Amino acid sequence: MLLQCRNITYRYPHGDAPVFNDLSFKLADPGFHGLFGPSGVGKSTLARIIAGEIGGFAGEMTRQDIAGILYSCNTERLPGWSSVGDHLTKVTPAAHLPLLRELLTAFDLVSCIDSRFSRLSLGQKNRANLTRYLLQDFDLLIMDESLANVDEATRKHIIVTIKQMFPDKCFLYISHSVAEVAAFCASILVLRDVHKAPQMTGVAGRDQRGENAMDRAALERTMLEIVHAA
Repeated sequence: MLLQCRNITYRYPHGDAPVFNDLSFKLADPGFHGLFGPSGVGKSTLARIIAGEIGGFAGEMTRQDIAGILYSCNTERLPGWSSVGDHLTKVTPAAHLPLLRELLTAFDLVSCIDSRFSRLSLGQKNRANLTRYLLQDFDLLIMDESLANVDEATRKHIIVTIKQMFPDKCFLYISHSVAEVAAFCASILVLRDVHKAPQMTGVAGRDQRGENAMDRAALERTMLEIVHAA
């Protein structure tokens, strides 16, 4: 499994300066990987380019053994008139219905299945939306702040659960929490300002697979490496 981008250059329509200039990186192997960088550097734009939602860029993007790429973000909203259970059942392929029940339990959504989306908290909406994507067929799922407004303990539980339930899938997790990407991601792509070269660097993460506390000193070293790379 490989996603490789070479010399990606892109500017927003009517923009004066490029967002990306000769940006190159690769994402190899299944697992939980991170995309980190300062606000406004173009993380969501890059994610949408990878997902095929934005075109008009120069450069080359190649995929190997990656047929389906999905993009999930925290600004999506599900139909407010529908109940969680009805909507998720409707959009879930029949073969994945047992997985739906597992995810509802793991993501603490069982108590919400008869509630309309409009009655849910932001954190509940984001958990339900992420569940919807996990039930589809994909090779790479981009999670762009998909767990925003979810408390830290629940985010940790969800990330660990995803890693346990989908070991053969590839995830690209975008978060503003340097501690979170350092702890749970196998590798972190650090996106830098367009004026810095190279614009993308890589850092090895701690790839935590359980919910127990990890070596604080080791985590802090990785966090510092990520911050310095940015």
